[in-house]
Amino acid sequence: MSNANVLEIFSSIQGEGKYVGYRQIFVRLADCNLNCAYCDTDFKRAEFCKVETVAGSMIFREEKNPLDAAQVAKIIKNFSGEVPTQAVSFTGGEPLLHWQFVHDVASTVKNFGGKIFLETNGTLPDELEKILDVVDIISMDIKLPSIARDCSSLHEKFLQTAQAKEVYVKIVLTGETTLEEFLSAVKIIADIDPKILLILQPVTPFKNVRAITAEKILSLQAVALRRLANVRVIPQTHQIIKLL
Repeated sequence: MSNANVLEIFSSIQGEGKYVGYRQIFVRLADCNLNCAYCDTDFKRAEFCKVETVAGSMIFREEKNPLDAAQVAKIIKNFSGEVPTQAVSFTGGEPLLHWQFVHDVASTVKNFGGKIFLETNGTLPDELEKILDVVDIISMDIKLPSIARDCSSLHEKFLQTAQAKEVYVKIVLTGETTLEEFLSAVKIIADIDPKILLILQPVTPFKNVRAITAEKILSLQAVALRRLANVRVIPQTHQIIKLL
């Protein structure tokens, strides 16, 4: 049975994207292959994992890392019994860096009826293929070069693989977002399937990253709607109400 360095396991609402407001169980994994300018998550490996004592209590105990897949699946099953849950979200960092662990936990969770929700930066298409059989919903980021690096070829390959499942794309918009890079991202989606949902997420300002103006948000949405059937603007709601 595989193991991984897990940072947190807790029950809360999904704060971003298509399923905003739904109750989910979150398994936050360490490590990331990108360094986005707006990232507000500490994904460094930790000696202990913070595990919520009761679903939604925001009171935690510590478990020694690494955690094995059976141990995590048992915690998820207990949470599922306490509060009805829409899905189990694997997040990070970048969870696909631990694809074997995600597959092992997800396989057990699906055995007791849970749905698997993957939150990913969309840059590891080969790893996605290895866990596609156990994933139900994919929330894929397209990272713009102004905040990370140019990952367009990886994003294209990833989305082609991900469309075998329920998938939507999220783009974080900042004050630095350019029309050119945004149009390139929209083209990736439109060329694969213009019916794929695109979520535009105005950045929650962090460090030196500037917020995007309301006028620019509406302008970019209008541009995207010329190529895509469904483009929504949804901020990070969990930040607004101070939830995990």
